[in-house]
Amino acid sequence: MKYIEVTFTMDETGLFRDMLVDTLGNEGPYESFVEIPDGLKAYVAESQYDPQYLAAVVQSFPLPLKYQVAEMEDRDWNAEWERGHEAVLVQYDGGSIWVRAPFHSHRTDVDYELVIEPKMSFGTAHHPTTYMMLSYVAELPVMRQRVLDMGCGTAVLAILAKMRGAAYVEGIDVDEWAYNNAIENAATNGVELDLRLGDASLLEAAGVEPFDVIIANINRNILLSDMHRYAAVLKSGGRLLLSGFYQSDEGVLIARANELGMTLQSKKSRDNWSALELGK
Repeated sequence: MKYIEVTFTMDETGLFRDMLVDTLGNEGPYESFVEIPDGLKAYVAESQYDPQYLAAVVQSFPLPLKYQVAEMEDRDWNAEWERGHEAVLVQYDGGSIWVRAPFHSHRTDVDYELVIEPKMSFGTAHHPTTYMMLSYVAELPVMRQRVLDMGCGTAVLAILAKMRGAAYVEGIDVDEWAYNNAIENAATNGVELDLRLGDASLLEAAGVEPFDVIIANINRNILLSDMHRYAAVLKSGGRLLLSGFYQSDEGVLIARANELGMTLQSKKSRDNWSALELGK
């Protein structure tokens, strides 16, 4: 998959940089960001790049922005970025999880160890949302339950659910690279997952069995758009775990969940990002 890199420069950073990330990532299709001293680099799949949308964002932004657009070489940029980072120790209430790439060291002093080859997929525990969702999956009782991981990325959350004794775990992702990466990671960790290529419309097919736990670490707009589909296949008494958005977005997501018969059970926050546990 080819990506477009947009480099923004601004006279002030601080909250303005967070505002730009929120606009491009939660309201728009941009997938990842890198802070630079005088601004921000933003990355979007070539197929999702819209120069008119970008121009509109710049024009409406409350601070003057300059930007440059460049087409990235079709390389495994995410994997290269990950190689510059250490493995992650996720600590949760009652234990710990070691999330590492194949080239990191093995540990025996943790409750769970997941070997994740990231490639171009999201989900290595470096990001606060993945960290929080891993802790939720580790803390919730999933033994013998049916679990769905929407937008599964690397399948790190689905793999942990299966390791913890879930009877059936399904992962869905719209990106073919992520789908193939999830298959490889499941095999590496020795777990059996039902992985599917597509979006939440797959949940509307006839014969879909309800789930005890649904995990969705995506972004605010997709969550708001698809939450009715999640609610429709979530068992009464089931749990919906959501992340991929800032703390400032909690209200609108909780309100939408309430409309669909779900209520807030708990929430987590990390570096201004949020994760919600909702019950039906």
